Amino acid sequence: MKISARELNRATLDRQLLLRREPLDATEGVRRVLALQAQQPASPYVALWNRLAGFDPAELDAAFSDGAVVKATLMRITLHAVHAEDYRVLREAMQQTLYASRLGFRFSEAGLTPDDARRLVPDLLAFAERGRTKAELESWLEERVGAEKKDGALWGLRAYAPLLHVPAGGPWSFGPRASYVAAPSRPTTAGPEHAPEAMRHLVLRYLAAFGPASVADVAQFAMVRRGPVREALRALDGVVEQLEGPDGTVLFDAVGAGRPAAEVPSPPRLMAMWDSVLLAYADRSRVIPEEYRREVIRINGDVLPTILVDGHVAGVWRPVDGGVEVTAFRDLSPADWDGLAEEARSLSTLLADRDPLAYGRYRHWWTKLSGSQVRVLSPR
Repeated sequence: MKISARELNRATLDRQLLLRREPLDATEGVRRVLALQAQQPASPYVALWNRLAGFDPAELDAAFSDGAVVKATLMRITLHAVHAEDYRVLREAMQQTLYASRLGFRFSEAGLTPDDARRLVPDLLAFAERGRTKAELESWLEERVGAEKKDGALWGLRAYAPLLHVPAGGPWSFGPRASYVAAPSRPTTAGPEHAPEAMRHLVLRYLAAFGPASVADVAQFAMVRRGPVREALRALDGVVEQLEGPDGTVLFDAVGAGRPAAEVPSPPRLMAMWDSVLLAYADRSRVIPEEYRREVIRINGDVLPTILVDGHVAGVWRPVDGGVEVTAFRDLSPADWDGLAEEARSLSTLLADRDPLAYGRYRHWWTKLSGSQVRVLSPR
């Protein structure tokens, strides 16, 4: 079966709850979309506002506080918010990547080895049974590896060890200074071997949230090797089916998964900075037109908050005094602007109660944009 580019786009938006806002609570919303990038604290909230009907940010506050949703270093070795029931198996699927990246050069440059990590991690997790600040972890490590090695040890172990970020309050539950606590459901940290069962789980959860997708897409999403992804897909024969993508690439999807028709309308959206739908694929053209990719994904890895028009990136936005400023990369129709204005009014309400100028530290990128239309959409 062949799937067109537009059908692929609509399937992606449908899985990510972007064709319509769904009547789900925050915890179930996170479970449905699998993972929300969370290195910028506001982004999980803006991401769920885009996806859930009547989204109440207090629900996500509560989910973080009671541990139903957790924040940790996971896919692409960056911070994600995930459902607590997914954390352990996602962490195990990431074992090879975290081992190689966090126990590699910088760790060894500090004079430490993977054997040191295996020795330190159990006691570190015992120490972090209650929340610990970065300074407390540094002091703990200094006592065990010495002052000259503690920085390298902390850099490696706070991402390699199964540590969760502790909610600290503030407008978006997490502030700039992280504290850490041991994950209550302990994934294995046995070594560089990958966990086949965990990889199969990751593949199925990924396809449910982001499919259809290629081997390269799955590998890009998690930053894992393609070999284990192929192995997982072979083991899932009969559960997963193959499709032919728009360019002939083999795509995979769960058998019987729904895929909307190409003509299904896609409403405008004001997407969060680093929204997962922009980054979950090796081929990002299903959502980001190639000519706009460098405008949206900056050279240092910052991914700007975007607008979606007819399911594709058409510009970027930022909060400003007086509303939401939209920079469109192409001419938009009056109906498109009307739809964006309605979204901006709702978003302004969300931000006003929390952080009216969220993402302000990234304003320097706006001097480098080449948009064709700029408008401030008033909340009134």
